[in-house]
Amino acid sequence: MSRPRGDRGQVLSSLVAVAAVVAIVAGLLVLFGTRGHDSKADEPSGAASKPSSKPSAKPSSGPSTIAASIPRPSTETTTPPEVTPSKVPTSAPSSTEPPVEPTSQPPKTQPVTIPVEERPAIEVYNNTPRKGLADEVAGRARQAGWTVAGSPDNWHGKVAESTVYYPPGMLEAANQLAHDIGVGRSKGALDNMKKDRLTVILTSDYAG
Repeated sequence: MSRPRGDRGQVLSSLVAVAAVVAIVAGLLVLFGTRGHDSKADEPSGAASKPSSKPSAKPSSGPSTIAASIPRPSTETTTPPEVTPSKVPTSAPSSTEPPVEPTSQPPKTQPVTIPVEERPAIEVYNNTPRKGLADEVAGRARQAGWTVAGSPDNWHGKVAESTVYYPPGMLEAANQLAHDIGVGRSKGALDNMKKDRLTVILTSDYAG
């Protein structure tokens, strides 16, 4: 006894639906199975990435090993050799400069002694407030053999120091007179002085 066609259609449609479900389930299994393999294959790459981070830290220790291989200068200070002092001489070394010997003042040059008959006349003047100084020096000159012309007088004007003034040709006579009466300077005669004699002018520096 044959089934009706309506039942056959329902059976076919049921089989098709079962086949479709099976196909979907199989596709899902394949899909998930492939992802599982992919995730496992990804793990080595992740593990391989980890060593890449480790070597990055290693180069930091590299310079230290290089620096350690470079020889460093020794910190020990070398002590210089001891210098033994030479023996101190018993006597002090002589100075480079020769010792200065005391020098004695050379004796004053003695004027040439002129004979009395060849000596010129002299005049004596006082240029100080001291009274009688010209007379005193004139008397001293007479005792030494000099001829005093006229009377001693005062000299008006400014004279630097006691001086024996001489005309041309009487320098030696002036030096001898200055020595005899204790005057320290001889000088050529001034225009207002007589040219045939020596002129003595005494100032406040005269000590006699």
